[in-house]
Order: sequence, then structure tokens, then C-alpha cells
Amino acid sequence: MATNFSELSGIKQWGAVIAGGAVLTAALYFTVFKSQSEQNAAAQHALADKIRENNELESYRPKLKLMEQQVAELKQQLEIEARIVPDEKQVDEFITMMGGEATKAGVELRRYKALDVKSQQYYSEVPFQLDLDGPYYSMLNFFDRVSKLERIVNIGNLVVSTTRSPSGAKVKNTYQYAPNESVVASFTATTYFSHDQASAATKSGKPGSK
Repeated sequence: MATNFSELSGIKQWGAVIAGGAVLTAALYFTVFKSQSEQNAAAQHALADKIRENNELESYRPKLKLMEQQVAELKQQLEIEARIVPDEKQVDEFITMMGGEATKAGVELRRYKALDVKSQQYYSEVPFQLDLDGPYYSMLNFFDRVSKLERIVNIGNLVVSTTRSPSGAKVKNTYQYAPNESVVASFTATTYFSHDQASAATKSGKPGSK
């Protein structure tokens, strides 16, 4: 037989209230409080991980300026190396550079011919055969200027003769030389490019000659 709450004695009423409160508390714990507690624990764990990560990174702060300086120095070194040994087979630029040095020295760059590219492990050798003529000391000035170029240029197979006997220098053609021109010369100028451009050099073939 069902009994109303009001019909229960005072002690039983209090017992029912306490039991109901316990059931409600348990329900709230498993539905709300436990979930919130787990979220708080996860957040606390994530915070601890972030603090530990920040502390580890903080140890690098004194080294940051040094690392930035090292990066800047490496970039500068790469720029210098790119000028010394370019990463592209810039034939026109090389010939323009040699022609400019010839003009500054007061000699005539008469002819150039690109020879076969020689591929090494990390770079490619690109030789050119050139003919020059001009005054003797101007010729010396030209080779001195080339030796001081930032870009690497090796001179080899140099043969020199007088303008009266240009064939002795093994030049391909003779010209109407100016009165102040006294010597003619033929030689090989070898420059260098990064090895990764060797395949491009092979595909493009040898440039034309003058």
C-alpha cells in the first residue's frame, strides 16, 4: 500500500530526504562533476606540458642572437659562393665579363669558342677558347685583371706571338692590327658552374662561336 511522504514519521522523512540527496549527488557526480573533473585534469595536464615546453625553449633564448648571426653569415657565404661558382650556366654573362675586362685593359677580344663541358662530382668545368691582341703591357694588364676577378677563371694553353707573325699564336684569324698593337694571344679560359646544371648544359649543347 502506497504511503504519502506526509504520513511518514519525522525520522523517516529526514531519511528519505537524505537518501534522495545522496541519489541526486551521485547522479550529478557521474553526469556533470566527473566530466568536468576529467576536463579540468586534461587541461591541467596540457598546461603542465606547455609550461615544460616553454621552459625547454627558454633555455635557447640566450643562443637566439648567436643563431641569427650564424644564419646571416651562412647566407652571406652562400651569396659569395654563388658569385664565385654560379649555379647557372650563364655563358653570355661570362663572355660579357671577359669582354669588359679586355676593354678596360685596352686589348681586343677577337674570338671565343665554347669547348666541351667537363662534369665533376660537385661542379662543371666550362672551358672557352679565346683570341686576343693588343699592346704588350695591356695584355699583361688583362690577365692580371682576370686573375683578380671574384669569379673563378683559370687560364691555360696560353700561346703568344707578335702581330707580324700572328700564326705563331695559333689564332684562327688575322686582322688589321693598330700600330700600337704588338702581340696576339690564344688561350683557354675555364670557368665553373654548380654540378646540378650539367644536365642543362648537355641539353643546350655548345654555344656558337665568333
